[in-house]
Amino acid sequence: MGPVRLFYLGWYDPDGALTLQQVASYTGRVIHPETRIGHIHLRVSNLERSIAFYHEVLGFELKVSDGTQAAFLSAGGYHHHIGLNTWGSKDGSPPPKGSTGLYHFAILLPSRRELARMYKRLVDNGIEIGAAQDHGVSEAIYFRDPDGNGIEIYRDRDPSEWPRTPDGRMTMTNGLLDLDGLLGELADEPPPA
Repeated sequence: MGPVRLFYLGWYDPDGALTLQQVASYTGRVIHPETRIGHIHLRVSNLERSIAFYHEVLGFELKVSDGTQAAFLSAGGYHHHIGLNTWGSKDGSPPPKGSTGLYHFAILLPSRRELARMYKRLVDNGIEIGAAQDHGVSEAIYFRDPDGNGIEIYRDRDPSEWPRTPDGRMTMTNGLLDLDGLLGELADEPPPA
């Protein structure tokens, strides 16, 4: 059964031969389907600058901060979605290109309108957009925080809208996201006062 592990979670399944259920029956190691990634904790070089970015630019609520080494921010009253600290990284620099580590983390927004609002916040704050992609299953915008950590903001499409192969399997695309069309979601909103 050794080769089956190569197909674990479908990562090495070029022909789409195995379903997640088949893999689970072979490995017995599939995580519970209600599992979610609860938060991310980032080492940053400047705590004050990072708090300003995640709070003032992205809009996360500052829940707790010791003011010098760590802070915790969230959305919707949760205890924390984002932890920031300078433990071992104060005044540090990002890892060099070609090194391992975090590629990006993703912030799931509840709707296309909220994605448009967040995109507008980024533009209004002069944040450089790295990419804007339509993945078929989602629409996503990529950028970096002040320490160079990759961030994706996205909204999921309803599964009934996902692109599918002729035999019904979900597939993903990598088209360009129409940012002007996205901003059209905000056309009926009054301008800020």
